[in-house]
Amino acid sequence: MAKKKKSGNLEIKNRKAAFEYKFIETFEAGIKLYGTEIKAIRGGFANLNDAYCVFMDGELWAKSMFIGEYSHGNIFNHETRRDRKLLLHKKELKKLEKKTKEKGFSIVPYRLYLNERGYAKLEINLATGKKSFDKRETLKAKDNKRDLDRVKKDFNK
Repeated sequence: MAKKKKSGNLEIKNRKAAFEYKFIETFEAGIKLYGTEIKAIRGGFANLNDAYCVFMDGELWAKSMFIGEYSHGNIFNHETRRDRKLLLHKKELKKLEKKTKEKGFSIVPYRLYLNERGYAKLEINLATGKKSFDKRETLKAKDNKRDLDRVKKDFNK
C-alpha cells in the first residue's frame, strides 16, 4: 500500500491513474486533515485508488480518498472516506476550475507524500482520459523497457 523512499519519507501513488489518464499539468496541494488522519498516513494506511477531485463552492475537495483509522485513536477517530479540502493558491484554483469546465478535463490525485517539514501533500494532475489504443501503446512501451532491462542485465553479467 505505502512505499518508503530512501530518504525515509512516505509516498503513496495511484498507479492506475497514470495508466488511465494523460497528465497535462501537475500541482502540489496541501490537505486539511485531523490529527488521527496524519498519524494514519505516517503509518502508511492510505490509498488513492478510488479518489477524485471536485469543485464545491469555489473550493477543491478530494472525495473517496481512503485514510485508514488510527489504531490508537479512541472516540475522536476520523471517518475513513470523508471529503477532504485541498489547499491551493487562488490563482491555481481559478485555473483548475476554468479547465475542468471544459469538456474532457478532470483533476486526478496521483501521489500522497510527506514533505521535508512533515506536512502531507497531495500531487494532483490536470488530466484527460486515454483512449484504448493509447493504453495499448503504454503497455507495449512498458514491455519493451522490461525486455531491454533484462537484456542489459544478462549482458553485464
